[in-house]
Amino acid sequence: MNKIKLALFDAKPYDREYFDRQNADGQFTIKYYESKLSPDTAALAEGYDAVCGFVNDDFSGPVLDKLEEMGVKIAALRCAGYNNVDLQSAYRKIHIVRVPAYSPHAVAEYAVALIMALNRKTHRAYYRVRDNNFNITGLAGFDMFGRTAGIIGTGKIGRILIGILKGFGMKVLAYDAFPNPAAAQEEGFEYVSELEELYRKSDIISLHCPLTPETQHMINEEAISMMKSDVMIINTGRGGLINTQALISALKTKRIGSAGLDVYEEEGSWFFEDFSVAGIDDDVLARLLTFPNVLITSHQAFFTGEALTNIAETTLENLKACFDGKPLVNEVCYRCEGNCEKKVSGRCF
Repeated sequence: MNKIKLALFDAKPYDREYFDRQNADGQFTIKYYESKLSPDTAALAEGYDAVCGFVNDDFSGPVLDKLEEMGVKIAALRCAGYNNVDLQSAYRKIHIVRVPAYSPHAVAEYAVALIMALNRKTHRAYYRVRDNNFNITGLAGFDMFGRTAGIIGTGKIGRILIGILKGFGMKVLAYDAFPNPAAAQEEGFEYVSELEELYRKSDIISLHCPLTPETQHMINEEAISMMKSDVMIINTGRGGLINTQALISALKTKRIGSAGLDVYEEEGSWFFEDFSVAGIDDDVLARLLTFPNVLITSHQAFFTGEALTNIAETTLENLKACFDGKPLVNEVCYRCEGNCEKKVSGRCF
């Protein structure tokens, strides 16, 4: 097999390390670009067989059209989500593959880290002690034992999180558009048929569903009005699940107790980059950072060595399968025309 030429966008040092490690046999020629994929940078993929992008790369129609013109056959997402891809434009032009489950344990465990930090205010205590302030006034939390957690989305990540929270002695309510009653019975959690019930009863709400037109801004002013006044909201999924302005309003009026956000609606301009000198001019993000009961991190829930290994390995395996003529088990498709072509040929087209 000829070497596959891969243009990898939004490359960070850890991407180079783990992809080079997985490419030790030299089957790929990988060009790492620090810039994100966009209409302005798509031309950098000229002469390459494939492109690889991350959560904030632009796979809109104009970009995909440009890639197709240059002969790119496949776009590999080194992430699970694909809300940044215009699947309709990609259909029958460029194959879209992803990494559906690189480390569900990493994300679930990180959600717990956010919960524990916000509850016991360890992030605030750390800075107090560093300033030689050993006063614990204002740092009281609550026992998680006996409280109710509401988990929206019961895929791998959601169910692993449920298992961890059950270990704390919490009651768990769950909502999923496609519930798994057998799992609920086996693992000891309860599905609710309506989100309103979960909102009303939960002390902690954690989001683990994909971002779709149906889930866009699912946490909005109306949803927040149904919640307990001291509710904790955790989002390690996608920023667009929460209407940020509604969240800020509820924080200002103390309608929400606390929020742990590893994602943000407009994170593409900020996350994964260093603005410690330049500062940020996003007024919404800046306002969120002023709340002592809000903990924001830079989309790092996935960030473990195990996850980075799985991401690089699965991404390269996806690409090898494409150019070896094998089924694309991790392909994402816009739609099927009549009978599902992927069930027959292993590919969406």
